[in-house]
Amino acid sequence: MAMAEPKYKRVLLKLSGEQLAGKYEFGVDPEIASFLAAEIKKVVDEGCQVVVIAGGGNMVRGAELAGHGIRRVTADQMGMLSGLINCMALTDIFEANHVKTRCLSNIFAQQVAESYSYRLAEKHLQKGRVVIVAGGTARPYVTHDTAAVSFALELDCELVLKATKFEGVYDKDPAQFQDAVKLDKVSFQDAVENNSIKVMDKAAIGLAMEQHKPIVVFDVMEPDNLLKVVNGESVGTLID
Repeated sequence: MAMAEPKYKRVLLKLSGEQLAGKYEFGVDPEIASFLAAEIKKVVDEGCQVVVIAGGGNMVRGAELAGHGIRRVTADQMGMLSGLINCMALTDIFEANHVKTRCLSNIFAQQVAESYSYRLAEKHLQKGRVVIVAGGTARPYVTHDTAAVSFALELDCELVLKATKFEGVYDKDPAQFQDAVKLDKVSFQDAVENNSIKVMDKAAIGLAMEQHKPIVVFDVMEPDNLLKVVNGESVGTLID
């Protein structure tokens, strides 16, 4: 029997540095990365192309590092470099788990990663490889979240998948309030205007709203959740 095609043919998955740290306070937890490789492989095997962007908060948070002599531009560049380190680790671990992967960097780092270009990324995706885009947009004052939406637009991804440690978006912070209620769907307008929704920075949501690019916020560490999203099942919270 022929396998059903996934609803979405190309998606962008945004991972945070904190998620990659797993049980450690710093660096990359290989068990987390291997789990993610297995989840992404399920999706790729069904015929969905995947772009990954990983933040660097497990090592350097640019905005928090600025000050005491470190300029904001330099601090943000350090944050981008920590994202590149994460992407290098993910590339190796994905490959070790039989997921064909290429790391493309927006920061000039040709000894450790191919330089990003739209055509090169497109070529790798067409060949069934996972493309990990490193270094954000390579510009200061632009978060990895905003970079994720930007690259989803550039590479014609149908959906931005924002991985979190919770099941989706809540009406208030579920880490602080036990009575927080999960929302199945949120409008872009509410996501931008409601200050209690902090799952993504407002610039990222604003760009997605302007270009009508839907975002799904979900728990990527729940087995098969990524596959369910790609197949069009209702998982997490849809921001649309």
